[in-house]
Amino acid sequence: MTYEKRFDGRDFDETRETKVEIGIIPRADGSAKFTFGNTKAIATIYGPRLLHPQHHQDPEKAKLRCNYDMLSFSVSERKKPGPSRRSTEVSHVIENALSSVVQLESFPGTAVDLEIEVIQADASTRCAGINAASLALAHAGIPMTDLISSVSVGCIGNKICIDLRKEEEDYEEDDEKMATDIPMAFSTRTGKMTLLQLDGKIKPKMLKEAIDAGFKACLKINEIQKKALRALKLKE
Repeated sequence: MTYEKRFDGRDFDETRETKVEIGIIPRADGSAKFTFGNTKAIATIYGPRLLHPQHHQDPEKAKLRCNYDMLSFSVSERKKPGPSRRSTEVSHVIENALSSVVQLESFPGTAVDLEIEVIQADASTRCAGINAASLALAHAGIPMTDLISSVSVGCIGNKICIDLRKEEEDYEEDDEKMATDIPMAFSTRTGKMTLLQLDGKIKPKMLKEAIDAGFKACLKINEIQKKALRALKLKE
């Protein structure tokens, strides 16, 4: 069946409304909130600070430590508080997505702690978290070679769709799941992909189309991130 129209009327290459707020947690060294429609993530940075115990220190660089969590009230069915197997996995994924652009060698023997909390979830939570984290790192003054921008790309039927909502992510037809969800992230300056995950099935040709569409969407997200940082600088 041909998927002709998205549930919320968006174009297939269109993200939901995006909003950015920077510096929302005064006591953090850096903080930002990133929103895709009804998905909202807050990222905070603490550090660089001396890493304890001492035998965990790396004499050549800092350690980026990420803790991602979805708050209990962020989803319609209340989740159990605290870390889960999924949140631990997503934390490592986000660390890997960001580490290639963060100049950790500038702060040997220290830790940069990144806390990401999803306060409202409607799919694409890790992507919103990555976008917020990249901004929070920049706000904290952590040296970076580029911002990382992230978006989910879906394949529903024969259509490539940008930034899936939950109802699209769970789309079924004839009792068969018909949607493929592909979170991805890029350093848009270099074109380097720093995250690619796949939930579902997709043909190789369509995967290439999905990556191309994701990169184009991330270019737009990157401009939104940079605009927010420029606006903050003008206020200071």
